[in-house]
Amino acid sequence: MAHSVRPFLMFQNKDAEAAMRFYVSLFADGKVIELVPFAKGEQGPEGSVKTAVFSIAGQAIRVFDSPVKHAFGFTPANSLFVECENETELDKLFAALSKDGRVLMPLADYGFSRKFGWTDDRYGVSWQLNLQ
Repeated sequence: MAHSVRPFLMFQNKDAEAAMRFYVSLFADGKVIELVPFAKGEQGPEGSVKTAVFSIAGQAIRVFDSPVKHAFGFTPANSLFVECENETELDKLFAALSKDGRVLMPLADYGFSRKFGWTDDRYGVSWQLNLQ
């Protein structure tokens, strides 16, 4: 029987720690749970993220800096969906996450939500933000 299921974000440009710390800074309950860097002589570049776990909005997320280059990266087909309690929170998160990223759907009422936005952040991770 599986013990847990959690999102896993694989970075290819040694961005895992910076991204994790950025995400944690945006959420009131955000925290780094575990951070293990590659040591000298290990497969990945020394100091890059061998494994890390952080938590935002009660959800644990694992991150990793891949020492192997892949022909793929993040895609909006997989995103982190955030239910915001109020418009102020939604606007703040959307502004921070979309800065230096790519807006896929600007904040608006699309009929299925009072206010919704979809963006790729500066690290390429896709976020959907919804007003409950």
